[in-house]
Amino acid sequence: MNNYLSDANWLEFEKNHVWHPYAPLEGALPPYPVKSAQGVYLTLEDGRKLIDGMSSWWSAIHGYNHPILNQAAKAQLDSMSHVMFGGLTHRPAAELAARLVSLTPEPLEKVFLCDSGSVSVEVAIKLAIQYWAAVGQPGKQRMLTVRRGYHGDTAGAMAVCDPETGMHHLFTQILTQQFFAEAPSVVRDEDWQDSDIANFRSLIETHHDQIAAVIIEPIVQGAGGMRFYAPEYLRQVRGLCDKFKILLIADEIATGFGRTGKMFACEHAGISPDIICLGKAMTGGYLSLAAVLTTAEISRTISANPPGAFMHGPTFMANPLACAIANASVDLLLDSPWQERIPAMTEAFANHLQPCLAWDGVADVRWIGGIGVLELEQPVNLTSITRRFVDKGIWARPFGRLVYVMPPYVIDDKELETLLSALTQTVAEEFMG
Repeated sequence: MNNYLSDANWLEFEKNHVWHPYAPLEGALPPYPVKSAQGVYLTLEDGRKLIDGMSSWWSAIHGYNHPILNQAAKAQLDSMSHVMFGGLTHRPAAELAARLVSLTPEPLEKVFLCDSGSVSVEVAIKLAIQYWAAVGQPGKQRMLTVRRGYHGDTAGAMAVCDPETGMHHLFTQILTQQFFAEAPSVVRDEDWQDSDIANFRSLIETHHDQIAAVIIEPIVQGAGGMRFYAPEYLRQVRGLCDKFKILLIADEIATGFGRTGKMFACEHAGISPDIICLGKAMTGGYLSLAAVLTTAEISRTISANPPGAFMHGPTFMANPLACAIANASVDLLLDSPWQERIPAMTEAFANHLQPCLAWDGVADVRWIGGIGVLELEQPVNLTSITRRFVDKGIWARPFGRLVYVMPPYVIDDKELETLLSALTQTVAEEFMG
C-alpha cells in the first residue's frame, strides 16, 4: 500500500482534517501520535513509551498486540473477513453466541450480534418496545433509568443518558423524553437505606403503564461520573420490575468481562436482567463488536407476532473477523488468572488512592475491581495534566473532575506501581503546587 501522506506532513493534515471524540477540530490539545503498541505500552512516534492506564476506554483488557488474538485474526482473514448476516451465517458467530450464553446469567439465551455499544443499547430499547407491542401493550414505549448514567452517543442511547449532567444536553429537545430517577447514592449494602430507592419506586408506580423497560449500568456508572452503588439497589430494581411487569436492561458494555471483579457486574447483586448489552472488552479492543442477549420468552413473543421478525439489521452484524477475535479473547480471559489479577489491582488502588483523600482539592477516592478513581473538587486542565502524565510515562484520560484508570488485566505489579505513583504525583503537582 502506498502512503497518501508523507512522513513530514501526515500529522499536519491530521490536525486540520480529522476529528477526535469530544474535541474541537481546531484549537484542541494535539493528540499524541502512537507508532505501535505492545503489552501495556503505547510507543509514540518520538520513541517515548507510555503505560496505558485506560485499556483504550475499557476494551484492551489483554493489552496490545497479543499473539493469540493476532493469530485468530490472521486465521480468520484466510477464510473470510466479512459476509452479510442476512440469509447467511458462519461458525465464528455461532461459537461466540455459545460462549456468551454459557457465561451470562440464565435465562439469557438468544443473541443479537451488532456493531458497537451504542448500537446494542438501541437494539435493547427496540427489543423492549417491540415485545410490549407484540403482547398488545403498544403504549409501553418509554424507558426509566437513573440520573448520572451514560449509555452511548446514538439517538436512542442519548435519550437515556442524564439530560442535564451528561454530554448530550444540546440534543435534549430532539430526543425521546424518558423517565429519570435520582441516582443511587448508597455505596455499600451494609449502609442500605430504603430512601435510596424511593424516587425510583415512585416513578415506576406512577408510570408503569408507559414504561417498556428500565435500563441501568449495574453497580458502576461509567462515563456519567464513575460512580459506584450498592448491589441492594440493583436487587430492589429487579424486584420492582418484576412487580410492575417491566423489562430490565443491564448495560454491561463497560463492566462486562471481569472489570468489576465479577464476570458481569450483575453478579454482585445476584440478579439476572431480561436483556443485557455487551461490548468493549469482548474483542480485547481489536475490533468494534457488541452483543445483546435476551430470553427465549421475549424472542419467541416478538417472532410469533407481526411483523414476525425483530426489526433491526446492521450491515456489519456478526462480522466474522470480529467474532473470531472475540472468541479468542473470551477464551484467553477464561484461561487467564484474571480472578487473581483484579483483586491485586483493587489492593493497589486502595494503597495508592486512599492517602490522597487527605489532600486539599480531592473530594473523593474510590475503587472497585479494576477501576480506580480520584474525584477532585475542581475540573482538571486537560492540556496541562495530560502533558504531565506523558512526561511521567503514563497514559490517562481524565474528564471533568475525574482522574481515573482501568488498566489492562495483564499489567504486572511493577507497571501498576509506576502507573499509580505517576498518577497521584501528577495530581499532587497539578493541584497542590
